[in-house]
Amino acid sequence: MPVIQLTPSERKDQRALAHHLDPVVFIGGDGLTPAVTREIDLALNAHGLIKVRVFSDDRTARDAMLAQLGEQLGAAPIQHIGKLLVLWRPMPPKERADREDRGAGPKVVKVLKFSKSGNHRPQVKKIKVLGNQRVTLGGEVKRARKRQTSPKKSVRP
Repeated sequence: MPVIQLTPSERKDQRALAHHLDPVVFIGGDGLTPAVTREIDLALNAHGLIKVRVFSDDRTARDAMLAQLGEQLGAAPIQHIGKLLVLWRPMPPKERADREDRGAGPKVVKVLKFSKSGNHRPQVKKIKVLGNQRVTLGGEVKRARKRQTSPKKSVRP
């Protein structure tokens, strides 16, 4: 995969976003193994912007690792400062599975209760109604029951 080329302003923005991040992957004495590369690929898929700590004193080896990771994983090398490498790759869109059996989610409903005398302001209550509940005319929350269907309707030739 080719290395992603960023403009200096885009690289600056990514550096600012990476400032507070902690390293997610650590490269030890064995160097850049296929297992480490796979972990970095998984971290880039999950986070998009990651820091990698390299436990090596050789600066040229760290530069080579940053270039190699960018080339292998199709990522943009953002920064190399000390023993930290910062990589960025756009996150792939996540697939959302729609469930058929899923009901409605919770919602907040305002219930007005008027005073009996009519001289006072109506009371406003906010009630959280779950997917299997309903609000009656009196402002009470009741659990909704599934409608009973006729057994005659379910058996049709």
